[in-house]
Amino acid sequence: MTSANVLVRHPRRPIVFGALVVLLHLLVFDWLSGQLGRRREAAVPAPPVAMLAQLIQIGAPVAVAVPALDLSPKLAPPPLPSLPLEPVEVAGAGADPAPDPAAGDAPGTPGTPTAGVPDSGAATAAAGELERAIPTPADVQSQPVPVPVPVPAPVPAPADAARPAQAPPASAAPAPAPEQRRYKVELPPPADITLEVARIDADGARWNGEARLSWRRSGAAYRIDVEAGIRVVFARVNLLTLASEGTVGDEGFVPISMTEKRRGRAMTATHFNRKEGVLTFSASQARVALVPGTQDKASLPLQLAAIGRGDPRQMSGNIAILVGEDRDANVFSFTVAGQEQIDTRLGRLLTWHLVRPPKPGSYHSRLEVWLAPAYGWLPVQMRNVEASGAVTTQTASNIVIKEPGSQ
Repeated sequence: MTSANVLVRHPRRPIVFGALVVLLHLLVFDWLSGQLGRRREAAVPAPPVAMLAQLIQIGAPVAVAVPALDLSPKLAPPPLPSLPLEPVEVAGAGADPAPDPAAGDAPGTPGTPTAGVPDSGAATAAAGELERAIPTPADVQSQPVPVPVPVPAPVPAPADAARPAQAPPASAAPAPAPEQRRYKVELPPPADITLEVARIDADGARWNGEARLSWRRSGAAYRIDVEAGIRVVFARVNLLTLASEGTVGDEGFVPISMTEKRRGRAMTATHFNRKEGVLTFSASQARVALVPGTQDKASLPLQLAAIGRGDPRQMSGNIAILVGEDRDANVFSFTVAGQEQIDTRLGRLLTWHLVRPPKPGSYHSRLEVWLAPAYGWLPVQMRNVEASGAVTTQTASNIVIKEPGSQ
C-alpha cells in the first residue's frame, strides 16, 4: 500500500501532526523569550534604595549634649517615608497626658515642678524655655520621624538665691572674752628693777644690754614704765618702751591705757574702756570684751607677783590672764613649773617658775617668768624664746623697793 493511499484512508493524521509541530514551536519560542527576558533584567542595574539606620543603646539612658540642628531650607533633608515608630518620651515630661488647655495649668508651674529641675526662679525660667523648644507627645505622634532634641542639664539654683539678704551690722560687736578665774591678789611693793639683757639671735649672734622695770603708786592710780635696749660699742640703743597707766583695786592692776614704741616703728596705743566694757587698739579695728583681771604687757609680770603674794597656794596648775597687746588680745595661760633656784647678781634666789608655752593661732613664742618671794614676789628673771629660735633673757641685777607715794 502506498503512502497516498494511507493519507487518503486517514485524512485526520496530517492535521494532528501539524498541530503538534506548531505547538512544539510555540513552547520553544515561549521558553526562549523567558530566558532572554531574565538576562535583560539582570543586566539593568536596580535603582538605589534609601536605607535608614538607627543606633539603639541598651541600658540606662545617658544624657548627651547634642548641638542644635540647623534646619534652614538650604540644608533641610529630603522628606523621609513614614515609619511605624514608637512615640518619643521627652525627658522631664513624665507619663502624664497633655494638659487640657481649658484647665489653665501648664507644665512647669510652681505647683507641678518639672522632674530633675529644682523648683526655683532660675530653674523655672529655664524649664519654660525648654518646654517651648521640645515638642509635645501629641506632636511627636503626628510626626513620628525621630529628630534628636538637645536637652540641657538641670540648671542648679544659686546657693544664695533662696537666702534672704541680711543687712550688715551697724557696728562691729566686740569679740567675746572667755571666762577667767578669779584670784586673790596683794600688790607687790613699788620698786625699780634693773635687769641684764642677754640675747642670742637665730644665727648665733650675741647681744648684751640692759632693761628697767619701774612702777609707782599714787593713791588708787599707778604707772608702769619698761625700757629695754642693747649696748653697741659704747652706746646704748633703746629697742622697746612700754608705758601702762590705770588704777589698783580688788582685782589687782586695772589698766586704762598702754602705749608701745619699738625701734623703727610708730607708737601704738591700747585702750581699756571700762564704761563700754571693750578693749580697742590704735593699730587695728579689733574690739575685745573686757573681763575682770585683764592686763597689758607692762602690768602682766607685776600682776603675777600680786597673785603669788595674795595666796601662794594659787601657784599650782594653770594661771590664765587676758592680755591686751598692740593689735589684739589673747589669753596667756601660764603653767606653774614649781620652785627653782637661779643665780643672779643679787645672789642665789629661790623662785617660782611660770611657763607660757606657744599657742597656735595666737602667739608663737615661749615666755617664762621667775618670781622671788624674798623680794616681794617681784619678777627677777624673764625669758622669751621666739619661734625663729632667738632667745632673750633678762635677769635682775639690782632691786630698789620704794615706799608708796615716793618718787
